[in-house]
Amino acid sequence: MSRVQLLFAGADEYNDIWVKAAASLPDLDLVLYRPGLDPSRFRYLMLWRPVPGLLPAMPNLKAVFSFGAGVERHLANPEIPAHVPIVRMVEPGLTQGMADYVLWQVLRHHRRFWELEEAAREGRWAPHWYPAAWDRKVGILGLGNLGQAAARQLLSFDFQIRGWSQSRKDLPGIASFAGTAELPAFLKDLEILVCLLPLTPQTAGILNAGLFAQLAPGAALINAGRGGHLVEADLIPALNSGQLAAASLDVFATEPLPGDHPFWAHPRIFVTPHNASDTDPGTGLGEVWRQIVAFEGGRPLENVVERARGY
Repeated sequence: MSRVQLLFAGADEYNDIWVKAAASLPDLDLVLYRPGLDPSRFRYLMLWRPVPGLLPAMPNLKAVFSFGAGVERHLANPEIPAHVPIVRMVEPGLTQGMADYVLWQVLRHHRRFWELEEAAREGRWAPHWYPAAWDRKVGILGLGNLGQAAARQLLSFDFQIRGWSQSRKDLPGIASFAGTAELPAFLKDLEILVCLLPLTPQTAGILNAGLFAQLAPGAALINAGRGGHLVEADLIPALNSGQLAAASLDVFATEPLPGDHPFWAHPRIFVTPHNASDTDPGTGLGEVWRQIVAFEGGRPLENVVERARGY
């Protein structure tokens, strides 16, 4: 197979680290998009934010590779032709990073570290009791690649794990719930809820007051899916009422999160700047290269977005 050129666009702040990673793939030319560049010769595009006018100038395009796990911005981009496949980013660094983030935040809420932090700030000696991990009920909304990896990691710490998705999964040690009808049973008595869903019209706003009311009183919320999953106006009232004890949020309706947003000031909301997990340049680019080689050899692309489903 001849050398392949991959156009990299819409993520200029990461140009340097991706160019460095590409140096380890001598048969791949990673070309950074810049104004004035003729993109018509490129057959493959790695894209993050939309670049207006770019895709219509690529008549030979065979596939768009997403820079990250989320694809909703690509699905909303009218310039991506319907016949061009969009490939989700699935790579070991991104998957492990999300599993690590979920474990970190579940342990934070399991041990109620925020109570210890509050006591430390006030100079109070405040030991407290918490149950064993095997008595703690943790639920994961979304059992795709990231959700399954997070579930397996939590299982290794002996938490009780259940998962919910649109279709039922058969995963050892994980109680699987599927579809709208089984969502209440999934939520019942959950003490820690993790959201890793894709953002679709069906999942937008799923984290709302009605859902919070179905969790165990004093439950904790972890949202590392998308900002659109959370009805932001419902969170602080749920915390102030005690229905939720605390929340960890990595994604928001507006990003960066404005400095005057009330989430910053709430003592029981832990904010991270949409970096629960990032695509690893080395393994991510290696995965894109592997897919291109296989596709050019006649094999189908993997992890292709089903546009009708939204992920």
